[in-house]
Amino acid sequence: MSSRRPWRLAGALALSLTLVAGCGSAGSTGSGGSSGSGGAESGAARTRVFSADNGDVTIPAAPKRVVATGYAVPVLIEAGAPLAGISTWQRGLPLMTAQQRATYDGLTKIAGETAAETNYEAIAAAKPDLIIIGVPKPVIADINMDRLKSIAPVVAIGPTLPAAWRERSRLQADAAGRLDHFEAAKSAYEKKAAELAGTYESALDGVKFGHVGAYGDVAEGTFHREFAGSWGTNIAQDVGVNYYGEVKKKEGGAGDVTEYPSIEELPESLGEADAITYTLDADGSVSEAVRYVLDSKLWKNLPAVKAGKVFPLRYTEAATYGSALTTLDAIDQALAPLLDR
Repeated sequence: MSSRRPWRLAGALALSLTLVAGCGSAGSTGSGGSSGSGGAESGAARTRVFSADNGDVTIPAAPKRVVATGYAVPVLIEAGAPLAGISTWQRGLPLMTAQQRATYDGLTKIAGETAAETNYEAIAAAKPDLIIIGVPKPVIADINMDRLKSIAPVVAIGPTLPAAWRERSRLQADAAGRLDHFEAAKSAYEKKAAELAGTYESALDGVKFGHVGAYGDVAEGTFHREFAGSWGTNIAQDVGVNYYGEVKKKEGGAGDVTEYPSIEELPESLGEADAITYTLDADGSVSEAVRYVLDSKLWKNLPAVKAGKVFPLRYTEAATYGSALTTLDAIDQALAPLLDR
């Protein structure tokens, strides 16, 4: 679990951890398409120009063998992309369906959880016609991009704000030629979110929420406060939950929506909250960092806690529309007591 914190920090620490490659296509057509509809043709092999973090890249219009890592892995498994190899993606396993997990388990692993675990020989052996990489920009320096480019076209679109998984996953699906499947999942999510927003509209009206995330550092005496647009909050926001406040100092990326105050600052940070949500692990257990907060006398004296308006949330790390449906179910289950008040 601690391996995920660097991304949440989204600063120097946050960016060194994962070879989470996700890819995208954001071409000159605006919403993430190609800048040319046909490009070069060689027999049936049509290409298009794809604009990514690493510039304009000529890629197959209909890739046949895609290698993907990191955030692109669950997106492309859900979309049924023609994957020839993937990185491991341990954090997403609890959110996969049985069929998706079977696909994940059956695919060749060409990288681990970090950039240092990239297996270039395994990538070459997979014979990809497209490689999709989605790491934070600083991490790209840890990847031998020239070596990858010698194997197949490489597109890179790194994560930015946590809530940007919506846009990033669309780009990843587009690059792999699976945009239709992506749009279907997006529609299903938006329909369910809208239904829940209607259900909870009155109960959530005027309620100010705070959120405690799972990445505080007990040894350092800090807790993890997440604001609107962060991992623990962004999906709940689609249901109508209003997270108040903002970070004291924006540090870029996830550092714009999350911070790590000392435990002594708990009353100042969450004292105005009418209600508080906090992150549970996928199995429903409470992490050490969150337990540190819940066991604090300062926590017990917060107005929201005294009022019994505390709601634990599972599956807060969803980064695809398909997995976010599971998060919506968890949010509905957590907030259900509000309907009885």
